[in-house]
Amino acid sequence: RCREEAMTAYEMLLSESQERMLMVLKPGAEPIAERIFKKWELDFAVIGETTDTGRFVVRHNGVVEADIPLPALAHAAPLYERPWVKRETLPVIAAEDVKAPKSILGALECVMGSAHLASRRWIFEQYDHMVMADTVQRPGGDAGVVRVHGTQKGLAISCDVTPRYCAADPYQGAKQAVAECWRNITATGAQPLAITDCMNFGNPERPEIMGEFVGAIEGMVEACTVLDFPVVSGNVSLYNETNGVAIPPTPAIGGVGLIADIADMADPALKNDGDMLLLLGGGPGHLGQSIYMQVMEDRLEGAPPPVDLEAEKSTGDLVRGLIKAGAVSAVHDVSDGGVLVAVAEMALAGNRGVTLEAPPPDMPAHACWFGEDQARYVVAIAPENADAIHKAAAVGEVPVRVLGTVGGDVIALPGERPLPLTTLRAAHEDWLPRFMAHG
Repeated sequence: RCREEAMTAYEMLLSESQERMLMVLKPGAEPIAERIFKKWELDFAVIGETTDTGRFVVRHNGVVEADIPLPALAHAAPLYERPWVKRETLPVIAAEDVKAPKSILGALECVMGSAHLASRRWIFEQYDHMVMADTVQRPGGDAGVVRVHGTQKGLAISCDVTPRYCAADPYQGAKQAVAECWRNITATGAQPLAITDCMNFGNPERPEIMGEFVGAIEGMVEACTVLDFPVVSGNVSLYNETNGVAIPPTPAIGGVGLIADIADMADPALKNDGDMLLLLGGGPGHLGQSIYMQVMEDRLEGAPPPVDLEAEKSTGDLVRGLIKAGAVSAVHDVSDGGVLVAVAEMALAGNRGVTLEAPPPDMPAHACWFGEDQARYVVAIAPENADAIHKAAAVGEVPVRVLGTVGGDVIALPGERPLPLTTLRAAHEDWLPRFMAHG
């Protein structure tokens, strides 16, 4: 039987109970903080105060239970210098080495209906994602947006990582995770502010796993520095292995950004027939480690797409400026699956079709539509805004390509049978419910 008794000082100091936070308040701010905590039905307690003694002192019921010099805790803790090896660089896969499909739109239906890109609606509709009616951008977009209660401000929130990229190249994969989180927040019109991370890896006592950890940290540092996207918190989870097989290196990045006025917020849904679709950002059509390769050829090979952080910044700054100026009616970043998947998601979100133009003649069609090059966004604009957007893009040296026109109820591509949105939606929405029903 369990005994009812007070916890000891030792238990309170070393317990790893969850859902707890420690904060340092300005003197006199305790009543303000307590009111906020009580408003949200959270426990609140003042547990101590800072001093100039240079010692960490703990008292319990008037008895000193710990008295430790701070340097022993802060500066003299043991440091591990674990051996590590750098991951071998994988070759870039040429588009010609990845089989082209018989039908681009048929391939789109396949990837959109796969486990990798299928709708997660079955999951998020089981939970209350509209708490206090402050959710102003629901699941399914680039980032969730929550109104700061009682104001017009909005917080854009996203969590991103692509483990297949990190497994192929931890350095580039971690850079991409930070960049995609930044991009998703930017696509709403928010100014990215900061990130938290969850560093999930296998056994760091193995040099190859420690090498993954080192590479991921180096990639994160570079991305956070260039994008001015600092890490303000995080945690590390190591030794994630089963029977000696480690999980892929998974540095999950959670980010937050601020929208000064949610009236200026952007979302991916197409809204107006006759709008033009533009691709902002360029690239050669990188198919290595892509969803297309995984679904259509059942293989993952080669290097992941490289991340040009300066291009990320210039393209993202352009997009944020266009949103603020009201020059775009829909925005979606390009990530898993490439440009055609981004267009399809925008079409499904707004229930409006798209007539696409043929890809550039110097790029294989499957690389053009399914390549996962980074630093790219698809935007919908009124035709009269096209010249101004091209000029703004030229100033920032951001490539621009016209993708097509919004309208109808199909996705149409020259030389192919149109793909009805109803057919695409069925493929996209049905996979997860069927999997759960038969799992």
